[in-house]
Amino acid sequence: MRLLEGKSVLVTGGSTGIGRAAAIGAARHGANVAINYASSDDKAASCIAEIEALGQKGLAVKGDVALPETATDFVARAVEAFGRVDVMVSNAGICPFHAFLDMPVETVDRTFRVNLHGAYYMVQAAANQMVAQGEGGAIVAVSSISALVGGEFQTHYTPTKAGVHSLMQSAAIALGRHGIRCNSVLPGTILTEINKDDLADQAKRDRMTARIPLGRLGEADDLAGPIVFLASDMAAYVTGAALLVDGGAFVNLQ
Repeated sequence: MRLLEGKSVLVTGGSTGIGRAAAIGAARHGANVAINYASSDDKAASCIAEIEALGQKGLAVKGDVALPETATDFVARAVEAFGRVDVMVSNAGICPFHAFLDMPVETVDRTFRVNLHGAYYMVQAAANQMVAQGEGGAIVAVSSISALVGGEFQTHYTPTKAGVHSLMQSAAIALGRHGIRCNSVLPGTILTEINKDDLADQAKRDRMTARIPLGRLGEADDLAGPIVFLASDMAAYVTGAALLVDGGAFVNLQ
């Protein structure tokens, strides 16, 4: 069953990692997909090639999500290409690991602007288009298990992911009357570009794996199914929800 047949899906941070997996997953379920990306031209092109190989339309739009005009441009370009916006997956994020006491101001500022401000702008732009269309829609934001727990070298990152989770709760209330559902996924430790250097330490990698009941670190593709589900009509009565996708790490306190 193709859960997103005929839908127009937008994904931020779509050239690599979770965003790429979500974009290709949406295409497998029958959606035309537009991706936003920051810098990886070759990876963006290969993502679009995979989408088109699945028989769907693809569009790559380069832009910095920290800038509000990037969001309006991305949505406008998608509407021009596909005619409408049915789903927004707000995924773009960064996590430059750093100790708290000497955290550079510019690192804090950039992390907040990309992760939280960028999500806000993209969600708002997509929601305005959905309201104008008058047929509802779905917004899925990629938060993190870090919205619920702390991290010594993530004091700038965890508040942004808590903010993304909170944004979906409030947006669910604000947009429910328009038939727009807003939910978040909270990944655990997923092997992506964002943490490849941090997890190059094999001892740390082994410690992280040992805490996960399912016995492995996550892959980007592990998020594709949950995101597609929340974007689809199978989740028609789900809004304001947060879905942990962490192999059971959060509940393992022993």
